[in-house]
Amino acid sequence: MTDIILPQKQSGTSSAREKGLFLRRQELRRAIELLFFAYRDFTYEADELLSDLDLGRAHHRVIYFVGRQPGITVSDLLAILHITKQSLSRVLSHLIDEDYIIQETGPRDRRQRLLHLTDKGVSLEKKLTDLQCNRFARAYSERGIDAVDGFQQILTSLLDDDTRSHLRAVHPDRID
Repeated sequence: MTDIILPQKQSGTSSAREKGLFLRRQELRRAIELLFFAYRDFTYEADELLSDLDLGRAHHRVIYFVGRQPGITVSDLLAILHITKQSLSRVLSHLIDEDYIIQETGPRDRRQRLLHLTDKGVSLEKKLTDLQCNRFARAYSERGIDAVDGFQQILTSLLDDDTRSHLRAVHPDRID
């Protein structure tokens, strides 16, 4: 089994083991598996609700971010989701046809398309987010504030540099 030593910020002279975070490959694999299973279980209830409406995770992501940022442009949504225009167009067209999202022309730039949830979209976004918030609330309550802070720090560290920089610019108080 391979051991991995990651550098830590410490002062003074210490051994590599004391200076580094010493991890065995098996511990890293356990974290990867826990993340896969946690994501599966985290999305399960929302997936069932979406399936009943003939929607999927791509629809959920679009509804979520349009709900979080009313008036978001299509180009900004593409940047957040890291998907192709073709993929977004298919999902967005379906959400517009089913009356979950409306699309407006930008006031200054007529080429710009601004997205908003309809009342139906707001209702669905609330149901989906409530399901997932309840799961997080139970987990946070079970593990305590120190675990919450540590979890959020780990998630932030898993982000690539561009994503972390973008989120820091949008939410400077929430991303370290």
